[in-house]
Amino acid sequence: MNLVDYLIFGLYMAGVMAMGIYFYLRNRDRDDYYVGGREMGSGHIGFSIVATDVGGGFSIGLGGLGFAMGVAGSWLLFTGLVGAWLAAVVLIPRVKALDTRLNLLTYPDVLRHRYGETVALAAAVVSGLGYLGFTAGQVLAGAKLASATIITQAPWGLDPLQFSLLVIAVVTVAYTVLGGLKAVIYTDTIQWAVLIVGLIAVALPVVLWGELGGIAELRRALPPGHFSLANVTVVQLINWAVTIIPIWFVGMTLYQRLFACRDVATARRAWYVAGLLEYPVMAFMGVFLGMCARVLFPEVEPEMGLPLLISNALPVGIAGLLAAAYFSAIMSTADSCMMASSGNLVGDVLQRRFGRHWSDQRALRVSQLVTFIVGAVALLLASQFTKVLDIILSTYSFMVSGLLVPTLGALFWSRASAAGAIAAIVIGGGLTLSLEGGLWTVPGALGDVGLAPTAYGLVASLIAFVTVSKARPDEHARTLEDD
Repeated sequence: MNLVDYLIFGLYMAGVMAMGIYFYLRNRDRDDYYVGGREMGSGHIGFSIVATDVGGGFSIGLGGLGFAMGVAGSWLLFTGLVGAWLAAVVLIPRVKALDTRLNLLTYPDVLRHRYGETVALAAAVVSGLGYLGFTAGQVLAGAKLASATIITQAPWGLDPLQFSLLVIAVVTVAYTVLGGLKAVIYTDTIQWAVLIVGLIAVALPVVLWGELGGIAELRRALPPGHFSLANVTVVQLINWAVTIIPIWFVGMTLYQRLFACRDVATARRAWYVAGLLEYPVMAFMGVFLGMCARVLFPEVEPEMGLPLLISNALPVGIAGLLAAAYFSAIMSTADSCMMASSGNLVGDVLQRRFGRHWSDQRALRVSQLVTFIVGAVALLLASQFTKVLDIILSTYSFMVSGLLVPTLGALFWSRASAAGAIAAIVIGGGLTLSLEGGLWTVPGALGDVGLAPTAYGLVASLIAFVTVSKARPDEHARTLEDD
């Protein structure tokens, strides 16, 4: 990157930080900090959802899929479209109606209303730990981008990637401690507009026609399978679907944005916008740039291809702008995930146990301290992984396996019980963790199929939920729609 690129990058990042400080000084209470004052419009929310859900982490991971398997990697974000639109139709009307009456702040608040305090506490722990892992994935994504574009050499003899991990973690934690949800949402809107326009109008034309000589040259340089949407197995599609679609029903960051919307119609429009931005816009843009990166940098690790393309193949000024936009996307996703994790741990655990009489300011200060701790632990986790997509999908698996079934039960099954919800969380999440960690393997032919641990965890969660709910029903069973 040129000196001009570094200057643009620095100014862009300073602007993002300034917006965070601006809203920090105007946050009046927890509603402002966690749910944006409940007055946001659909455009800002839609862009913010994509920035949080896709973020820099999925963008880097998607480029890696395009590098490795071609356009078929776009199916990964097709599951995002399906999840967003299903949630818009099924989830939003029910949960937003409850929020309108009760002014909810967290995802476990929904389960608390339906099942009681114990289930909400269990969900808060799972969600808090899950978003801790997701934060680590974003920090790793930022480090990969930094080590290929900005921090190509590190002081004190450190590896550039490890030094970049430290730098990204420090910057992201500092921004998160200062900002609230309004700051995140407004910066998301700006940076994703910059990112999408930059990729479509500048990066792709410059790389495809300027560096590679057009589509025909790209076809000659890559294996034929890279241009086929069928270059993916059914099992892989199932694994992506069972891991990503359910996150739209249990993701704390998504519930915060739902609570931030003015009404049901605003929320639904935002989710429809988010789905279309994920697929086809970001899906094909990400994998296509990854394919170009494979031609230009065939020897690198797949997830490093896109950062190297930004650094080395784009013209002066554009490289700095897109690098800044990617960094901002990573920061905002990490910001949102740290807020979600600290919100679960503070609002659903610490404050309910020890701080029922805390003032709003005291609660905010405790949140900032917990956010700092979450960021530090995320840095340690990120240093143990090598692939961004691996850590993100592992985190999704953990949350989905334990939380999806009790959430759907709260929405649709009047006989769902608190005991059944606890059993589903413990057995579904526990089985997935044991499979992910290699503590247990699925025996025989069933294990040879290649399904993700999430699939087995969801089945086990469902069986436990139904069985225990029937054996130990609640005294006053109902669904959210009955209230």
